[in-house]
Amino acid sequence: MKPYKELQQQLQGQLKPKRYKHTLGVVDCAVEMAHQFGANEEKAQIAGLLHDCAKNYAGKDLLTIASSSHLPLDQITLKKPQLLHGPVGAIVAQNKYGIQDEEILKAIAYHTTGRRNMTLLDKIIYLADFIEPGRDYPGVEKLRKACEKDDIDNACILAFSNTIRYIASISGLIHPRTIDARNALILKKINQ
Repeated sequence: MKPYKELQQQLQGQLKPKRYKHTLGVVDCAVEMAHQFGANEEKAQIAGLLHDCAKNYAGKDLLTIASSSHLPLDQITLKKPQLLHGPVGAIVAQNKYGIQDEEILKAIAYHTTGRRNMTLLDKIIYLADFIEPGRDYPGVEKLRKACEKDDIDNACILAFSNTIRYIASISGLIHPRTIDARNALILKKINQ
């Protein structure tokens, strides 16, 4: 794997300044949470850095890359191709940035929708994207406080619930992976 600084320099030229600033905020939050929850800090740093490496791609480009890479396309991603920036980002991270670590690639792929049976790294990148210092939306402070506690699953449930509530309030399409991810965590808590 390329050194972090080299990846950072390569990525900086690919993102708009505002997106790059967001990315650095995600990196800081991801490393802090990795330390807090006992995850690999280097993996969190790399996944945080590259989580939005395909964010600036146009919808048609995301669809083209997804299709040519045999990613599953469902009705929701066909209507909202920006949801593909995670899965396509994993492909870009592998092909353009040389990332081969499956755990990092999956954390990048699912950082927007989540997924059932998320790994600790998946949860960290998902949450870091929501709470980095540049984020300002109703409920972000409550979510930041939840992330400071020692129950990352509760923080994820809160984040998924906020997302589902918000998307429903604007009559948007909710990806089934988000619902599955939330339900899986709730079922895990019930079964403990």
